Amino acid sequence: MSAQAKPLILVVEDDIELANLLAEQLELSGMHAQVFNKAANVATFLSKNFANLMLLDVNLPDQSGFTLMEELKRQNISVPTIFLTGADSEVNRIKGLEIGGDDYIVKPFSFPELVARINAVLRRAETSRDLNLTKNVRVSEEPFLFCGATIHPDRLEIQFPNKKSEKIGKKELGILAYLSHNPATVITRKAIIHAVWGIHADVRSRSLDQYVVKIRNLFIKHAAPMDAFRTIHGVGYLYDPNNVVKLG
Repeated sequence: MSAQAKPLILVVEDDIELANLLAEQLELSGMHAQVFNKAANVATFLSKNFANLMLLDVNLPDQSGFTLMEELKRQNISVPTIFLTGADSEVNRIKGLEIGGDDYIVKPFSFPELVARINAVLRRAETSRDLNLTKNVRVSEEPFLFCGATIHPDRLEIQFPNKKSEKIGKKELGILAYLSHNPATVITRKAIIHAVWGIHADVRSRSLDQYVVKIRNLFIKHAAPMDAFRTIHGVGYLYDPNNVVKLG
C-alpha cells in the first residue's frame, strides 16, 4: 500500500456510540472509516465497493458477524477482517479465525492497540497479494491437471502430454485453475470473471471468451484433446474430465 493512500476501514458495530468513536479514532490515525450498524448493509456495500479491512462485531441485530463472514465468502468477497466482541470466549476466537478472520480483539480495548492490529493485518494482506497471480491462484500453488496437461502456476507454464511446454498468461492460468477446481459443474461466464479478475472487475464475457480461445489454440497446437472441456452456449463452460454430466 502506498504511503499516500488512506485505507478504507469498515466499522461494523451495532453500538452506534462506539462505532462513531471508532470511526473518529481511525480518521485521526490517517484512515478512512465507514460505519455500518447492520450486516445486510455491509453485504450490499461490498458487492459494489472495495474496502481494505473490516472491523466486525460478532453480535449484530440482523445476523451474527460469523454468518456475515460466511455469506461474503459464498459471494467470493474477500476482505481482511478483525472480529470485535464483548465476550472473551475461546470457542468464538477459534471459530472467527477458522472461517477466515485475520484477528480477534475483545472489548474493552485501547485505541492504540486496535490501530496497531489494523496496521499489522493490512501489512500481511499486502504481502499476501504479492504472491497472487490472479484473484484465485497464488504462485506457490501445486501443479494441477487439465485435459491431460499439467499446469505449473509457479512457472506460468503448461506441459502437454507430448512433453512439450508453453508459457501461459496469468488470466489463462486463473481460468484453467477455476475450471479444474470445479469439475462436473456448469460455470457461468460471470462466475469465472469474478473468480479470476475479482468481483468488481469491469470485464466483458467476450474478453473471457478470447482467453478461452487462446487456451484452445495451445491444445490444438500440441494435438492435445479437449473433449472434457465444453462451451455451454449462452451460459458458460463445463470441465467434465470423468464425463458424468449429461446435458439435454
